[in-house]
Parts: sequence; C-alpha cells; structure tokens
Amino acid sequence: MNKENALGEFLRARRELVRPEDVDLPVGGLRRVAGLRREEVATLAGVSNDYYVRLEQGRERHPSAQVVDALARALGLEDDAAAHLHQLARRAPGRRRPAARRERVSPNLLRMLDGWPRTPAVVLGRYLTVLACNDLGRALFDGHTYSGDLVRLVFLDPDARDFYPDWERVAVNTVGGLRAAAGIDVDDPQLIETVGELSVKSEAFRKLWARHDIRQKTHETKRFRHRLVGELTLTYEALTVNSAPGQQLIVYQAEPGSPSEQALSLLGSLTAPEAAGRAIPSEKDG
Repeated sequence: MNKENALGEFLRARRELVRPEDVDLPVGGLRRVAGLRREEVATLAGVSNDYYVRLEQGRERHPSAQVVDALARALGLEDDAAAHLHQLARRAPGRRRPAARRERVSPNLLRMLDGWPRTPAVVLGRYLTVLACNDLGRALFDGHTYSGDLVRLVFLDPDARDFYPDWERVAVNTVGGLRAAAGIDVDDPQLIETVGELSVKSEAFRKLWARHDIRQKTHETKRFRHRLVGELTLTYEALTVNSAPGQQLIVYQAEPGSPSEQALSLLGSLTAPEAAGRAIPSEKDG
C-alpha cells in the first residue's frame, strides 16, 4: 500500500481492469498494457493526458469533484468505488491518525443478540473480525482455525473452500469489504498487519487486493457447507452500529419452511448453549 499516492494507485489499478470493448474502444493493434491506456482514460473523462498522468503519478492529488465524477464514469466504477475515489481526492496530506482503541461491543447490543435464539447474528469489527455473536452465530462459524476472523477464514483456513461452496465470489466480496472498511485509512497498523500477512500467505488474496475493488457489506445470499448439518443457504443483512463507528451487525436468515431453516434448527439443537454474546477469541488473544 502506497499511502503517499493512494489516489494514483487506485486509478492505475482500476484502469487495468477495464477492457477497451467495455467502453466501445477498438481492440485491434498491439496493446502493451493491461486494460486501458492512460490517454484513453483521459479522453473518456474529458481531461488532458498530461493532467491524468500527473494524477496517476501523484503530482496532482486533489482533482475537483467534477473531474472525479468523470473519472468514475470513464472507469465504470460502481457507487461504493466512486465514493471511495471522492474520499481519496479529498484526503488531507500528513493527517495524523488517532491512537487505536480496542473495539468493544455495547451491553445493549449483546442483549439484543441474546434475544434472537433462532437467528444467527454476529458483530464484526472494522476489519471483519468477530467481536461478538449469539449461540447460533457461534455455531454457524464454529470448528475452523480462524472462526473469529472472517478474512483469514476465507483465505487461510484449510477448509475454507469446502465451507464456502461459492468460494470465489465470497473471496472477491470479502476483499472488497475489507477495502471498503479501511477507506482511506491505509496506515492503520491493524490493516497493515492483516494485509501483510495475507499477501505473503495467500496468492489469491494478493491478486484480489491489487484490484482495489470496493464493496460495502450490505445484503447477500450465501451458501455454507456446515460440518454438522450440511449445506445451508442463508440471506444476511449488514447493519451499521451507529454507537460504535466501524462495527457491523450481521444477521442471517433462512427462507421460511426451507431445508436450510430445518438445518438451522437442527444446528441449534446440536450445539450446547453458551453465554450469548460472548466474543469469539482470536488467535492473538490466546
């Protein structure tokens, strides 16, 4: 991560993902770069090639909102990625970050989790670590090396591809969610440690991180293959915790009357009840 030229790094990564045919440009001829050329992005955005080159090289770091909108359209950015590009363009140089605070889940939220015995629910921290969960949420993710860290579970757990039948899609969305959670705070020590470890240990993560995809965790249907009850198809809603910025409450549900609902009920009966809302300790907590 190059925090000194985060804007240019993002533009370059996204440019390399756009194919000429995606923006009605001719494909013929020898192309020495992946995706679009710099001059093609400049033309599509209505800016001079020299100005766009300065943006990628970090010699110009604060384009106007109108230019950012034009670049987002030229690169085909979705809403989350376009909003991220605006953040990068407004980023103040030399910003001193506040001291990191330990993430804690409020007692009120823990009691709320306790009130949903038939609904798996987890509270995620800023970088997708599990801060707390109810009994069924714990049971859903139990039995893995990294049950308390959803990013490491996807990329480092030996049985991740079995647990997530649609692993490729989950991997893309997980990295996009991690980038969205990080925002422009790329010098956060916890983020640097997480990205560094995963980049060394997982080639798949390294390649996806380099794409600079931005995907807010909102709602989705996800399949699981659970070691106790078999396959589950669940939908989830991701709710922001306004009293604790950066935290998300993730609530999973099965279609009423479906085999997945029956499997969830079976899972609840097979797993011994524990203190609801207890945090899952990470590997680092010992």
